[in-house]
Amino acid sequence: MDSRIAAAALALAAGDPLGALNRVALRDDPPALALRGVAMAQLGDFARARALLRSAARAFGPREAVARARCVVAEAEIALVSRDLGWPARALDTAHATLAAHGDRVNAAYARYLTARHLLLTGRIDEAGQTLDGLDPASLPPVLQATHALVAAGIAMRRLQSKPATAAIAQARRAARRAGIPSLSAEVESAAQALRSPAARRIARGDERPLRLEEVEALLASKALVVDACRHVVRNAGAVVSLATRPVLFSLARALAQAWPEDVPRDTLIAHAFRTRHADASHRARLRVEIGRLRTLLCALAGISATGRGFALVPHRAREVVVLARPVEEKHAAVLALLADGESWSSSALALALGASQRSVQRALETLSAAGKIQSLGHGRARRWMTPPLSGFTTALLLPSPLPID
Repeated sequence: MDSRIAAAALALAAGDPLGALNRVALRDDPPALALRGVAMAQLGDFARARALLRSAARAFGPREAVARARCVVAEAEIALVSRDLGWPARALDTAHATLAAHGDRVNAAYARYLTARHLLLTGRIDEAGQTLDGLDPASLPPVLQATHALVAAGIAMRRLQSKPATAAIAQARRAARRAGIPSLSAEVESAAQALRSPAARRIARGDERPLRLEEVEALLASKALVVDACRHVVRNAGAVVSLATRPVLFSLARALAQAWPEDVPRDTLIAHAFRTRHADASHRARLRVEIGRLRTLLCALAGISATGRGFALVPHRAREVVVLARPVEEKHAAVLALLADGESWSSSALALALGASQRSVQRALETLSAAGKIQSLGHGRARRWMTPPLSGFTTALLLPSPLPID
């Protein structure tokens, strides 16, 4: 490796893309093309970065498998940052195998971290944890130690484990300080801010207040009967009843929980569950059927008693009933929460992350755009959506919902 290539590589490792370009901007040999691609990625020009990396990968000879694999890893990182979640994961796995076989331990580890981050972003938390468990950051450079800790913090937050998340962010902060890269330190502080921001709202006895992650964790570990509107389940003392595929039943459960210990009039329950203002005999008959179904599902946790004007929730053991709701409730809150990370997303990437159909996501995006809550960039397949981060609002990735968004 000649001295200018080595100097450019060191500049990129230190987070100085302009310094790297000063050394290789006019060169078209494969190593220079690859370094230019990484530099353009650090500057945010992802389209140009991807083109340069692909040119470099083609230009490297058949005996330069490691160099080509490094280009693939760099392109995978660009895909992740630009939220191209449909980028072929198999190519990254192949690159990891090549790097590991040739002893490039650092870049092989980085490929695995990219895989873990992709899994985390798409809600596959257990798989992300398994990927991370196979990596030992102790012998890696500080930048990768910080990356490891950030992924660990993300997994802990999504598992509602506040102490491991806090410890992981502290580790990431120390590693980022040793790495001396401002953008990495900013990423760590962004994760720390997400941990401090409200993750949900507590609604009980007519009172409502925001909860941070550790408070959510404490509530779920308490003896209260919790109607979880973030995951659409009912919880008490370790027992969980899922109503994720029964939206009418969950709507009834939430209405009853929010009114507890009082009862809820029949017409109010009909309006909540069936979305109609004018109740008739058929609606009342359907309400009796749905209440019966809900009573059967919740029999181990609570009963539902009929009153003169409606129905009331009667917990068996819990002395308190609490509704756990999203920090911001609106029809397309899950889409807004993902866009709140400040990155630009395609509709296909949002669909993958939410587990919804792309057409459903597109309808949600059009509605939010018409309301002025988000904006789009580009046209056609290059169209991306984004919004500035919402003040005091942590992303729904802390409390993901398995429900469709429309």
